[in-house]
Amino acid sequence: MTTNTILLLLLSVIIAAGLSFYQYLYKVKNQSKLYWFLAFLRFISLFSIFLLLINPIFSRKITDIKKTPLPIVVDNSKSISELKATKEALELYQKIADNKAIAEKYDVQLFSFAEEFQSLEKLDFKGNQSHIDGVAKNVKQLYRNTNYPVVLFTDGNQTMGNDYVFSFQENTSVFPIVLGDTTTVLDLKINQINVNKYAFLKNKFPVEVFLQYNGNQSISTTFSIQNGNQTIHKQTVSFSKDKRAQSISVLLNADKVGIAKYKALISSNIKEKNTVNNTKNFAVEVIDQRSEIALVSAINHPDLGALKRSIETNQQRKVSIIKPNEIKSLQDFNVLILYQPSAAFKSIFDQNRVAQINTFVITGTATDFNFLNQVQDDLNFKMSTSKEDYLPTFESNFNLFAQTNIGFENFPPLEHNFGVITAKNNVNTLLTARVRNVPVQNPILTFTENGSKREAYLLGENIWKWRLENHLNKKSFEDFDLFADKIIQFLVSNASKKNLNVTYESFYNSGESIEITAEYFNKNYEFDEKAQLTIQVTNSKTKATKKYDLLKATNSYKVNLDGLEAGNYTFKVTEKQSNTSFSASFEVLDFEIEKQFVNPDKNRLEQLATNTNGKAYYPNQIENLIQSLIDDENYIPTQKEIIKKSPLIDWIWLLVFAITALATEWFIRKYNGLL
Repeated sequence: MTTNTILLLLLSVIIAAGLSFYQYLYKVKNQSKLYWFLAFLRFISLFSIFLLLINPIFSRKITDIKKTPLPIVVDNSKSISELKATKEALELYQKIADNKAIAEKYDVQLFSFAEEFQSLEKLDFKGNQSHIDGVAKNVKQLYRNTNYPVVLFTDGNQTMGNDYVFSFQENTSVFPIVLGDTTTVLDLKINQINVNKYAFLKNKFPVEVFLQYNGNQSISTTFSIQNGNQTIHKQTVSFSKDKRAQSISVLLNADKVGIAKYKALISSNIKEKNTVNNTKNFAVEVIDQRSEIALVSAINHPDLGALKRSIETNQQRKVSIIKPNEIKSLQDFNVLILYQPSAAFKSIFDQNRVAQINTFVITGTATDFNFLNQVQDDLNFKMSTSKEDYLPTFESNFNLFAQTNIGFENFPPLEHNFGVITAKNNVNTLLTARVRNVPVQNPILTFTENGSKREAYLLGENIWKWRLENHLNKKSFEDFDLFADKIIQFLVSNASKKNLNVTYESFYNSGESIEITAEYFNKNYEFDEKAQLTIQVTNSKTKATKKYDLLKATNSYKVNLDGLEAGNYTFKVTEKQSNTSFSASFEVLDFEIEKQFVNPDKNRLEQLATNTNGKAYYPNQIENLIQSLIDDENYIPTQKEIIKKSPLIDWIWLLVFAITALATEWFIRKYNGLL
């Protein structure tokens, strides 16, 4: 308190005492105890009121000890139980958490992880995936701008996410506890199989298999691929101490339409500790038709290569880049992509009046718009010779097929002649144009349907920049390639619109997310947000049936069927009000990735510790880790003194005290007839 405040308080005492003395004791002949008590009450009430008016501020020191956070993270996946390390994990993490010296120095916080990172409540070691990279991302969010250690109980075998060795930030020291027996035992493993999801009837399709060997002796093994009970490929593969990995490439025949299921196996005469990872199932859907697409252009342009690469990411598509005068018969193609048509395209348009092949017209600065106005009846072009850059705007009401906004608004502009483009017939526009962020009436990507005939129009060149921008933003071409594939799929299919569209995979691996997506459109083919979709899933062998509701997402309905056992399933999606339905089947392949490991990945855990200035420990070294954490001077608790200032007016009890004194004084005076 300041000197002025202290002087005011002393003056308040004098004034309160003086007024009380003057009212009850001054010139009073009989100064009884009653008067002295009333004078005391008056003094209390007056002094309390003066205190509230002066409102002195009191300061007090609070000592705050800030401890370094110590997240203890335990792997809760199935691989820990497969390596028989559950008892160690349960005992050792608790040994650190319960240590009094650790608790005094650190703010101990317990977490677990499998597919997801979460607070540790109960460990059951039943997680289907190990996501160590997710641990790095989550602790980074929890402890920003803090220097702290992480104790990580895991076998180091990650099955999803980015490489965790380089995921933890610089201010984090990781101390892995390597769970599981590190003794090297002989083990053969099918590490990975690369195969396309689709193959074409009467063709051969490639299968790439990566085999791995763990052992010190030279052995000879047998690798085979089975289709049902028939072995369709068999070969001998040799391994040694210096040759622990082999890549096998096989061409298999696609000789039957439908889903072809295969099993890859590797075996030897030597007994192994773990034989679960000696087999791996895979499947390929064999289709009897491949879409032949003609990309017709009289000029050279980067768009041509970008379109070809993008469309051919779907193995069902084959794109041929040809000149207008090189096409002998349109019947060889399922779709025509006409890039910047000019008078040289006249014969193609004339032939297509008879062939009625769906077309994708792309215009730009080299397009002959007078010619284009003569050969099509969908759009009317009134263009000048000046050029303009057009930015795209995504139209969420588009409903010809399901397309999400992949960031079109942030894509580079397309170059096109300046002018007005109007629709002659009904069009459905996915992307509209902006000039310098000002909307204009012109479409950029629009579609038309006339009976079974379908057309698409992209009004602008340099779409190759969109594909490149998508890769820069997402580190992948996937979103753009899927966008291009949906355009081609719309043109390839001549079927009429369906009210209920369902998207699913023909096969899933057990333990993976099994997601089925559906779209339902009303009679105007607008997305119906009030649809009630259900799915009935039946196990083909046991006939056990489960029923689920599909939940609404942004522009679709989704259901997650996680937890299904390996086997064949049929399903039926039904819309309750209209009774519209869709039926199909899929298979869950018998494959649990967490059962593929025979040893912990100690090398990568040691590399992680080295990269983060930590140290890897083994279960029998837990005391060393505890002592190291206690002795580490980089994580000393910090003590702070906080001066907290509190104004007296916030103390409500002083006001209550003053009111009580006044009330007591009044009642006493009333009782003794002094009022």
